[in-house]
Amino acid sequence: MGPETSDDAGVYCLTPELALVETCDVVTPPVDDPYQFGRIAAANALSDIFAMGARPVTAMNLAFFPACSMEAWVLAELLAGGQEALNEAGCCLVGGHTVEDDELKYGLSVSGIVHPTRIIRNSTARVGDRLILTKPLGSGIVATAIKGELVAPEVETAAISWMMQLNRAAGELMLQYDPSACTDVTGFGLIGHCCEMARGAGVTLALHLDQIPLMSGLSALVGDGMVPAGCYRNRDYYSSMLDCAQIDPDRLLPLFDPQTSGGLLIALAPAAAERFLAAASTAGIFARPMGEVVQRQTQLVSIR
Repeated sequence: MGPETSDDAGVYCLTPELALVETCDVVTPPVDDPYQFGRIAAANALSDIFAMGARPVTAMNLAFFPACSMEAWVLAELLAGGQEALNEAGCCLVGGHTVEDDELKYGLSVSGIVHPTRIIRNSTARVGDRLILTKPLGSGIVATAIKGELVAPEVETAAISWMMQLNRAAGELMLQYDPSACTDVTGFGLIGHCCEMARGAGVTLALHLDQIPLMSGLSALVGDGMVPAGCYRNRDYYSSMLDCAQIDPDRLLPLFDPQTSGGLLIALAPAAAERFLAAASTAGIFARPMGEVVQRQTQLVSIR
């Protein structure tokens, strides 16, 4: 598997029983604390492996550090935060590379393994599947408010907690229920990743706006104009693929919000979806139903 269907990672078959899953992700700081930034960036990179149904095994750090304007302890804290996330994922750090740069950036190259018949793709959703999201939307909007120092402390704390959370538990649980398709919601926003899923499978994703989970305080932040430029770029690009007649445009903005370390978007058969949701509730894993897969219509995504 390569980039043809915009899957979350590349896959190379090593043997009939083993495939290598490879991904790389680098982000700029969504928060001020370097340790939290490191953990968020690592969780973001690891998410691609979980979305493919794979198990991460090794990782390499990719750090871009402005040594002339930042003290070395910042880099040390950043890498420690990344290491914490890797430890929680059961993934071994085997090296990396640091580049002096004008702007702080951090990410990882992650390798995972999976049986070739157990790969979960983003392009194989089936008509009738239920759509489930495993984190609320809004990290890009909250991060913009954090940078502007215009966010309530409890809203900031909750958003950081969501971004630092690994998708490991949700990803491992979904494998028990034979998912049709999966992707993680990141830079293209929910709508962008829904469009990729719909286009690849030749279907339409029908979303229920009132069921889509949002981070706390998000509506007020949108009203205050705390919307990242990437959100508007996503809207400009994907709006033509969207059927959303007579919905207030401001209500749709969080659906275009570029996420850092967002949740998994999972397509499951109806009965399997009910069992997954029940199991997730019992295990304390966040999971919300928010739509279904229908026959291909005029647009890739429909919102009501």
